[in-house]
Amino acid sequence: MKKYFRITTIAYLILLGATLGAGLFAGAVVAPVTFHTENWLGSEVLSHYQEGLIMTQNFLKLSYLVTTTVIAVALYEGYKYKKFERDTITQIATFFVIATGLMFGYYYLPDILTMQMAGEEMTKSAAFISMHKGSEINFKIFTLALLVLIVQNMRKACK
Repeated sequence: MKKYFRITTIAYLILLGATLGAGLFAGAVVAPVTFHTENWLGSEVLSHYQEGLIMTQNFLKLSYLVTTTVIAVALYEGYKYKKFERDTITQIATFFVIATGLMFGYYYLPDILTMQMAGEEMTKSAAFISMHKGSEINFKIFTLALLVLIVQNMRKACK
C-alpha cells in the first residue's frame, strides 16, 4: 500500500506543479502577448475587446485543469487528513486552493463570459473592471496557495 501511495504522491505533485506552471505561464507570457498583438503583428489588427475574447478562451481551457486539480487536492488532502497526516499550513493552503480554484472556474469565468457576450461596451464598465480585477487577485491567491501546498508536500515526501 505504501508503494502505491508514494506513486500517487508523485503524480499529485506533478499535477500541482503542472497547474502552477500553466497558471504562471498564462499570466506571465500568454496575457502580455495576447494583449499587445500590435507589437507582434506590426499594427493594431485586433481591438482590446477581441484580444480579451482570445484571452478568455485561454483561461476557460485553464479552468479545466484548475477544476481537475481542485478535485485531486480535495481527494488527496482529504485522505491524508483522515490518516491524521495533517498540519495547519497544509490545511490552510488546501482551503485556499479549493476555494479560489472553484471561484475561478464557477464564479469569475462565467460572469466574465456573460459580460463579454453583452458586448464591448459592457467590458468597459466599472462592474466588468472590478470583476476582472477580483479574478486576477483570486488567481494570484490560488497560485500562491498551490505553491505552498507543493512545498509542504515536497517537504513531507522528502523526509
